[in-house]
Amino acid sequence: MNDETMRVGPGTRVTLHFSVSLADGQLLDTTKNGKPAEFTFGDGNLINGFESGLLGLKAGDHRSLFLTAEKAFGARSEENIQHFSRSQFSNMDLEPGLMVSFSDKRSSELPGVVTEFNDDTVVVDFNHPLAGRDLNYEVEIINVVDASSAKVRLA
Repeated sequence: MNDETMRVGPGTRVTLHFSVSLADGQLLDTTKNGKPAEFTFGDGNLINGFESGLLGLKAGDHRSLFLTAEKAFGARSEENIQHFSRSQFSNMDLEPGLMVSFSDKRSSELPGVVTEFNDDTVVVDFNHPLAGRDLNYEVEIINVVDASSAKVRLA
């Protein structure tokens, strides 16, 4: 199969332009005025709802995708909001919205956002910032190639 007819699916490397916005139209991100994005289908770097919405597309195709929160970054979870002792943040200037990072048992970084604090407690929200939000994507497929033959580009 030549690259002109190759379709997005497992084993492909995809180049595309995209825009993502909230349901109210607020633009969150776009590549349309810059360099297109590239990804290997199924590599785990994209949310499943977005990736599966591209299945079967080929170079030149355009698609609008609406992802419910559950298919995007998931629902907000109260379990992801944690309370910590203020003493654990004794060397920090805290303010709401401050991004903090914790290490878990596997040495992975867990980012969270300080939502409130007082002299005794700091509340940190570990939900993804887009959790609970429906998203609209506009995509334009620029190129689809066999991932095993795709040339690696150096930055």
